[in-house]
Amino acid sequence: MYQRILVPVDDSETSHRALDEAIKFAQDQRAKVRLISVVDLAQFSWGGTEFLDTADLQASLRDAGRKTLQEAQARLKALAVEAETQLVETWGGRVANLIVQEAASWQADIIVMGTHGWSGLDHLILGSVAEGVVRISDVPILMIRSRR
Repeated sequence: MYQRILVPVDDSETSHRALDEAIKFAQDQRAKVRLISVVDLAQFSWGGTEFLDTADLQASLRDAGRKTLQEAQARLKALAVEAETQLVETWGGRVANLIVQEAASWQADIIVMGTHGWSGLDHLILGSVAEGVVRISDVPILMIRSRR
């Protein structure tokens, strides 16, 4: 049924919960998992950052993304789940688009991801990557809400 599971990960509780669900799917279906972490390198490259070393900040973002991927991959490996990783970099692009593009290019059968479940003003200000993925993906999506 689901032989290729794409899991966008970050270091949030919601992402950890989504990874737990992806592990259950992968174990049940003997599926492959692709873990991706999206880093936006442009977030420190304009507007008041002239006093910061943006190269160091971008290197830190990459390192954090790699660390998140390594930790998630180690969790899967400990449970005998086959997983590969991909660090996806963007310069201000829409993260939702990148996730959907990655799912399409890897031919994922399902995307398993967390959603923070924001509403009202928080949603208006912060937006939702998960909502963006739902709107444009042709691949089925399993959304895991944060605990509230």
